[in-house]
Amino acid sequence: MKDPMRLVDRFCYRHPNFGIPHLMKYITIANAAFWILGMANSRLLSYLWFDAGLIMRGQIWRLFTFMVYPPTMGMLAFLVFYFYYWMGSTLEAYWGTPHFNVYLLIGWAFTVLYGFLVYFIGGIRIRMDAQYLYLSMFFSYAALFPDQQVLLFFFIPIRMKYMALIDAAYFLYAVVASPFPVNLVPVVAVLNFLVFFGGTLLKLIPKRPSAGTVNFRKASQKIRKEQREQLYRHKCAVCGRTDTDYPGLEFRYCSRCAGYHCFCQDHINNHIHFTE
Repeated sequence: MKDPMRLVDRFCYRHPNFGIPHLMKYITIANAAFWILGMANSRLLSYLWFDAGLIMRGQIWRLFTFMVYPPTMGMLAFLVFYFYYWMGSTLEAYWGTPHFNVYLLIGWAFTVLYGFLVYFIGGIRIRMDAQYLYLSMFFSYAALFPDQQVLLFFFIPIRMKYMALIDAAYFLYAVVASPFPVNLVPVVAVLNFLVFFGGTLLKLIPKRPSAGTVNFRKASQKIRKEQREQLYRHKCAVCGRTDTDYPGLEFRYCSRCAGYHCFCQDHINNHIHFTE
């Protein structure tokens, strides 16, 4: 089975102009605008959330407006807007516009699909917004920058990996405390994270201890033999792209990894180091 992230990388490589640049900026502005309008007329917000039953009756706009349903947290909502924008714009700058747009598009698609499945199979209408989808960006950000320090509430220093743990606890509480099938909405919201980082997480699963130290010469000879058989010279150990499929990519070997491992230009500085 192909790694989903490999398919995403291939799509983005072939469509470098895909997506809306600075998408998170527009989403944040829309969130803030609807928050202000909702303060003036709270009934307006009821026309934004996802409701499969109402969508089937012709309210098609709900397929998209649930993505800009603002969090109802009073003035603290603007702190949430700031984090939405900051994380989203940073992820887009790191991944590129196509990858970030695909990230949100996958999350949107899974959420919509789940809402319709629950409606058609169980006859249950779930009212959903995109709160958990945006909060899932914490996991992606922490996976890329685990030791980056931020100021929680602008004065409490905390590393992103611990912020992600707090976020995970919030998700877990929602799963346990909410009734079925609403409790699965947070689970669905992290599926796009698993698409992007599932391959990396699988590499963290402990393997059987090695019988001894890695023989770099034998390992390199084995890799070269496999490369000759597969008709390529370089293959990224993270995304699986090769210099045959992507002749414009640069490939390098990581000196910090144990063994002989090659990475493309997108993952040479963004991978979990091999330890055995």
